[in-house]
Amino acid sequence: MVWFLRGILVFSFLFLLGRLTELQIIKGGYFRSLAESNRVRKVTIDAPRGQIVARGGEALVNNLPVKKKIVFRADGGIEKTTEFSEESGDEIITEYERRYSLGSALAHVTGYLGEVNEKEVGMVDPRCPGKGPKRLGGLTGRSGLEEIYDCELKGIEGEELIEVDIKGNKVRILGRKEPVAGKDLKTNIDYGLQEKIASAFNGKKGAVVASDAHGEILALYSSPSFDPNLFVRANSSLQVVRILTDDNLPLFNRAVSGLYHPGSVFKPVVAITALSEGKIDKNYTFLDPGVIRVGSYSYSNWYFSQYGRTEGEIGVVRALARSTDTFFYHLGEIVGIDKIAEWAGRFGLSQKTGIDLPGEAVGLVPLPKWKEETQKEKWFLGNTYHVAIGQGELVVTPVALNTAIAVLASGGKLCQPEIVAAEVKCQNLEIKKENLDLVRAGMIGACSPASPAGGPGGTGYTFFDWGGPSTSLGTIACKTGTAETNEDGKTHAWFTLFSPAQTDDNSIVLTVLVERGGEGSKVAGPIAREIMDYWIAKGSI
Repeated sequence: MVWFLRGILVFSFLFLLGRLTELQIIKGGYFRSLAESNRVRKVTIDAPRGQIVARGGEALVNNLPVKKKIVFRADGGIEKTTEFSEESGDEIITEYERRYSLGSALAHVTGYLGEVNEKEVGMVDPRCPGKGPKRLGGLTGRSGLEEIYDCELKGIEGEELIEVDIKGNKVRILGRKEPVAGKDLKTNIDYGLQEKIASAFNGKKGAVVASDAHGEILALYSSPSFDPNLFVRANSSLQVVRILTDDNLPLFNRAVSGLYHPGSVFKPVVAITALSEGKIDKNYTFLDPGVIRVGSYSYSNWYFSQYGRTEGEIGVVRALARSTDTFFYHLGEIVGIDKIAEWAGRFGLSQKTGIDLPGEAVGLVPLPKWKEETQKEKWFLGNTYHVAIGQGELVVTPVALNTAIAVLASGGKLCQPEIVAAEVKCQNLEIKKENLDLVRAGMIGACSPASPAGGPGGTGYTFFDWGGPSTSLGTIACKTGTAETNEDGKTHAWFTLFSPAQTDDNSIVLTVLVERGGEGSKVAGPIAREIMDYWIAKGSI
């Protein structure tokens, strides 16, 4: 019995000795680090994001410095609060709150900031691993430039090491690493033009894109819009919820993600197709019958449908000026859908433009094979007629349409649209100058009060008093579009233009779309005129 008790005593002693060795020697470093972590608090200091500025240097997005006090909770946690009355030296840090100077007028370009969600915590952007992992409670770019250029705009966080006592009270500052600000971005956005466009659009649903002829985006606006300041402002959660649940989809960027039938603003592309393929030339004429019948189907011109009149004998210039549907039905028939689709692709209408914004949609230029595969139907001549006037299954984004019109303005170059200032990326489409000149002449006629041979003026009557080549205003080349939708009586209103019209060094290319707004000349035209009046008054042409 005594030996048994001695054995238990020896075993217990050895067990305690082994446990003590494990705690002090084997795991001593581990427990020492735990003790240190309880004694030392690490406070993350957010880095200011880079500013986003307009082409003239005006701040589009900047940062407001905010003083915050570090508060140590009883449970060992740390809070940053802006509610304090006394500044107590080291307990005060400076962080920054994002400010969007144009608010809703530029929201779809700037984007906004949102909190890092649970799925994103710990993730490292492979484009900028040096910026570290995302952390819960941090902010990251959502949509717009904030998202696309998140790596560039995001800074490197700082930190402060604070020693605390056993109750969590601050003892001393052990060290501080200052945050490093993110990189500033300079854009091609014209501050005043962007502001004017938002005002002129006056709450209508749709989009506006303005650029120069070589792809620099001067303004881009989508409506309805939202105020990105609400996403970073305290006590605005209810307003944010309203934005997120709004049936009008204010977060949706209609300029780059919306797909719409273009209507007659597509006709310049069809004209270039017919001219480039040698199907017509400057001497080609067509006698407008008012309506073309194929079997039991009728395809009429708008002038005949509304007024019961015909255009007479016209060429491509007059057909563009008057937007004569029957002329373009005929072009579609003699050129064929394959060539129309090919040239629409060259103009960038069946692929992404590459604009530096997220969520860009790809347009559709339908072909017989596509229709057979998706709709299980054959392609008919009527389908070609519809595409030739910008209808049918043909859909484009406003930014792609503006890019295509810029081809005519630049002398035949397809240029990638850029919001952030960068080297111009253009591809020469090798379109003959005489063909470009004919289409330009037709678009100038669309904004002229009467043809040289007499007869009614073009469809862009809102610019009839704009002025001529000899005035300081320069000439306007324009095209109206009224595109039917699947809703009874609803049409998209389009107006696109470039000016000056008789030079390859154009100062502006402008496209206005009012979604389900009515006729292009009556609805989108006045908006375009108001914008251009501002542009002229500013002295930009």
